[in-house]
Amino acid sequence: MGVSPGEPVLDSLGTTAAALLPAAAWLVRVCVTAEPAAARACTAAAAGPARAHLASLLTALAGAVAAGAAATGVVVAVSGRRPGGSAGGVPLAAAAGSGLLAVLTCALLGVALGALGSRPVLPGRARSLLVTVVAAVALLVGPVSPANAAVRTLVTGSRQGAVTYPVLPCAAAAALVAGAAAVACRAARRGG
Repeated sequence: MGVSPGEPVLDSLGTTAAALLPAAAWLVRVCVTAEPAAARACTAAAAGPARAHLASLLTALAGAVAAGAAATGVVVAVSGRRPGGSAGGVPLAAAAGSGLLAVLTCALLGVALGALGSRPVLPGRARSLLVTVVAAVALLVGPVSPANAAVRTLVTGSRQGAVTYPVLPCAAAAALVAGAAAVACRAARRGG
């Protein structure tokens, strides 16, 4: 979505990574609310509520990362190519690696947002949906957000014709998702 054949690869990868953040947050909402309450209670009784909730978060993360990796492959395959196997003036392999890190960053932040913006942390549907939407926009446009930094790294690299890897934003996103998962699992353990 938002990517056309022939466009610079890093710009297209930035668009792909940015679109993954709200998708990952929504995927968490689906994973933690898909089961009926009785089935969820059985799972929590067998494995413990925190472990059952963590399994839902990990399932959402795996789905978001898989979708992001597939989208990265498609973007690299259809983006504008120049002679010598490059796309938009940058090597394809380096662009794909940078794009995968940005996708991972946005997927991690989306899962963190989904963990904090859905049950058991925010049980009400309307309020949790509003918080998720507003926070997703804030994470994408906020200047100190790891998602913004990762996407900005791709866009800046496209303008300069150089690939930079968003390692620090990815590490920050990993720390944030670990904290968010801990908060959500603790709320699940308390019976939220």
